[in-house]
Amino acid sequence: MKKVLPFNFQKLLTSKFTAFAVIVLITAALFTSCKKVYSPSCKDDDFTKGKNNTITVHQGGSIQAAIDAAAPGTVILIEPGTYNGEIEINKANIQLIGKTCFAFEKVIIQNAGDEDCGIMVHKGGDGFVLKNVTVRDFSENGVYLEYVDNFLLSNITAVNCKEYGLYPVHCTHGVIEYCSATGSADTGIYVGQSENVAMQYNTAYGNVNGIEIENCSNIIAFKNHSYDNVSGILIVLLPGLIVKSSSNVEIKDNNIENNNHLNFAEPGAGFEGLVPSGAGILLVGVDNVTIEKNKISNNNFTGIATVSTVILGALGGIPPEAFADIEPTVDGAKIINNTLVNNGSAPPVGLPLPGVDLLWDGNGTNNCWKNNIHSSEYPYPLPACN
Repeated sequence: MKKVLPFNFQKLLTSKFTAFAVIVLITAALFTSCKKVYSPSCKDDDFTKGKNNTITVHQGGSIQAAIDAAAPGTVILIEPGTYNGEIEINKANIQLIGKTCFAFEKVIIQNAGDEDCGIMVHKGGDGFVLKNVTVRDFSENGVYLEYVDNFLLSNITAVNCKEYGLYPVHCTHGVIEYCSATGSADTGIYVGQSENVAMQYNTAYGNVNGIEIENCSNIIAFKNHSYDNVSGILIVLLPGLIVKSSSNVEIKDNNIENNNHLNFAEPGAGFEGLVPSGAGILLVGVDNVTIEKNKISNNNFTGIATVSTVILGALGGIPPEAFADIEPTVDGAKIINNTLVNNGSAPPVGLPLPGVDLLWDGNGTNNCWKNNIHSSEYPYPLPACN
């Protein structure tokens, strides 16, 4: 049966030009409805969740002045734009939130010339929240937190901050999520001497260490992407620090690939200068670590290495007695259900360890490997998990 269009449409379609116009109108209407995914206006409530205590920093304004004027618990909204200079915080429950309504809008905090750190949160800054901000070109650290409890770093981009991109130390109960870091001569995204921190959905590339967990306990690194670093993820226990032990770390569902960058740590640097190029995951001296369900590929030295801190130190001629204040061997590691492809094809020249997917130096107790998809391991066979 022939379908009869309503009279008005039949009349409209009597000419090719009119038919084309109708199609354009219908398409425009559909496109307009799709555009509602992005709100045409950006309300403060979208960021403050109804909190009354808010301050807005307008383009050209001073973020530091807003912080100085804020009472503890204030939400400070920052309009898109470029802001110069360091920022310091020592008040509780301060939230700095970039008011970025569209993907192309940026809140950029950049070095004005000779500053060390972009954002510094000191003891007393518990409950700190930082969202939707880029920090760049600082001579030491992009975002630095010390002795902060209950923090959130979300959607932060660190670019060419020379030592660390994101750098919480002596912190507890924190989340680092949806962040990215590049261009750091130590570590892009770092957690040091801290407890109970989640690192998830982050991206690190073009650093010495993409992600580092140093002298920490109760840490999870989940669904991160680390590539084109010297090493993708470093879990390490080092001597000479306040915290002398490290345990209970979970590395799960990460994508670790092509970490073959030449080590560009500063001359005379510490242990970061000893990290061999071509490492996917380096587990060094930390106890009770689970490395599970990661995709690790195309790292020239090794996919997952499990070694004593003394072995890392020996690469730089550091004698064993330098590690007397820590227990440097790995104990209780479980490396299970990982997929490793094409690792170990070109290990660094002169390194006293072979290039393989799975590597163990033979030290430590209760370390085991199970259900890993891989083509090479050393020594063979590695101890199996029960």
